[in-house]
Amino acid sequence: MLDFVEIIQMAVAPAFLLTALGAIITVMANRLSRIVDRHRVLRECKEKNQVKKNTNELALLKCRAKWTHWAIAFTTIAALFISLLIAMIFITVEVLVDLERYLAILFVIAMTCLIIGLLCFLREVHLSKGVINDYES
Repeated sequence: MLDFVEIIQMAVAPAFLLTALGAIITVMANRLSRIVDRHRVLRECKEKNQVKKNTNELALLKCRAKWTHWAIAFTTIAALFISLLIAMIFITVEVLVDLERYLAILFVIAMTCLIIGLLCFLREVHLSKGVINDYES
């Protein structure tokens, strides 16, 4: 039977991962907030000569918001699976049931969700570069 200290040691790595996921989600949420703020500014703009340019940028912002939303969703799901993993580590020891296979599956699912979330975030960052290219031309 594992000692309580050993159980805590097993749960520390996923707990640090959970902290990192929280920081990543914060960055993504801040980007989404900036997208929403910019969207509001453009919607309130009444200048006639900027209507076409604003319409294009509004469409781009909508697309960026969608990708950021998915990035946050998948990263949050990864955090939920990591939380479940930590709980299952303690359950495995207390109930004396071998759940190692399920722990591995949970970890793989969490990492898959994190990878998808980061890819969505990467796509949003790539789309944000389009605004810079528009201003250069």
